[in-house]
Amino acid sequence: MKIFTTSEIRRIEEQTLRTEGINEIDLMERAASAAAFEIMSRWRPSKRFVIFAGPGNNGGDALAVARLLKEQGYNRIEVFLFNIPSTKLSKGCARNRDKLMELEGIDFTEVVNEFEPPALNHEDVVIDGLFGAGLREPLKGGFTSLVQYINESQAYIVAIDIPSGLFGEWNTGTDRRNIIRANLTLAFQFKRLSFFFAENAANIGECKVLDIDLNRDAINKAATNYYLVEDYEVKNLLRRRPDHCSKYDFGSLLLVAGRYGMLGAAVLSARAAMRAGAGLVTVHCPRCGFDILQSSVPEALFSADKNDIITTDIAMTHRYNTVALGPGMGTNDMTIDAIDRFLKNRNLPCVIDADALNCIASRPMLFESIPQKSILTPHAAEFERIFGKFDTEEERLKKAIEIAKSHKLIIVLKAHHTMVVDTTGKVYINTTGNAGMATAGSGDVLTGIISSLLAQGYSPQFSAIMGVYIHGEAGNLAEKVHGSYGMIASDIVDNIGRAIKEIMM
Repeated sequence: MKIFTTSEIRRIEEQTLRTEGINEIDLMERAASAAAFEIMSRWRPSKRFVIFAGPGNNGGDALAVARLLKEQGYNRIEVFLFNIPSTKLSKGCARNRDKLMELEGIDFTEVVNEFEPPALNHEDVVIDGLFGAGLREPLKGGFTSLVQYINESQAYIVAIDIPSGLFGEWNTGTDRRNIIRANLTLAFQFKRLSFFFAENAANIGECKVLDIDLNRDAINKAATNYYLVEDYEVKNLLRRRPDHCSKYDFGSLLLVAGRYGMLGAAVLSARAAMRAGAGLVTVHCPRCGFDILQSSVPEALFSADKNDIITTDIAMTHRYNTVALGPGMGTNDMTIDAIDRFLKNRNLPCVIDADALNCIASRPMLFESIPQKSILTPHAAEFERIFGKFDTEEERLKKAIEIAKSHKLIIVLKAHHTMVVDTTGKVYINTTGNAGMATAGSGDVLTGIISSLLAQGYSPQFSAIMGVYIHGEAGNLAEKVHGSYGMIASDIVDNIGRAIKEIMM
């Protein structure tokens, strides 16, 4: 599914108006009807609603919602329209104001100068229609005081399309005290990119997307750089296995992982790679890992480093389809030297995770040796060690897009909404997973899945996108059994096969 920017959505709306021969007021009525229906499905007519409408089309939506609620017997409605001298009502807002004022018994206040805010408490529902996605600059003046007043009121807040003060894409530098903290956001047709960043979660609350029947042809033809990964898309990418096949048809993976005291990471990655379908998995690690790997993952081959406790050489003694580096390797100088030699002699994509990333961070010149189209899977701290400090997920994504494009890499940004950035800067937002996956070893499992898919011949881009999705779906299945508190990384591994089976059904 495509995720569009504010300007792209506006063009789709304009195409809808032209194609269907309707005007902006008709589309506003369609949106307001969807919002009003959702509100009526949640609250009875006895509820008190306080509606704040701004001077633009978002305010027009809110006024239309007030009218529709009133027409359906919701009588405890108070409406405040801010028509201050420094602004001008949009045509849609003015038209819906006039239609609302035609109703009898409507409690309507048009704020022109002085404003005395109504008393609000936890039993009230506030409908925020102050400013929509068309906002061009952060809120200022009296609107900041109003937003803060609403946020502090303890009322249940419903935002129409987008919380006032929040931009649809980038919000760096915006004072979050001046953004509505909605309990429920009723988004029209699409979620916005900003909805997927952790720093905005408290402003979005629950998000319900309302279909307002924008033109499908316009949506399908519109270009975007942001995509939401869904089940059917991964299903279409996964190849069904032929009846006549052997293990050699499904790739050979060399997994360089583990050191003394951190062999669990190698075990988890290897088991995940096997469960994700790799034909052959070889684990290269220090000799101390032999007994543990052979007993924990008997399906995997073992390649012993010449050192007992750390990796000092990444010897390519066989022809492998791909190589994954990092889980539990440590950052010893001899290990860094081994990674240095490997990368300088590697010209095919590989998967780089965990301590391999930390090794590169400690010797930044190694970054330039990473083969193009390689997949990097840093968690937030690893990303910061290599690429510098960031304060928000938005800033991290911007930096990742720049790096992925300039160095032709694929970067996996782990988060609640994990994002995969490809070599062209396109962003693929994952839709699976849960809070229980925030557990030690979960990232090692992801490395195993992604590298397994890459070894099987999937492109680096699809390996990352599919791997993240399968990882999250396996986590969802594990959560059903163990709950978010009790889940451990091994539970995710145990559900990888089931996850792939259910996706392909």
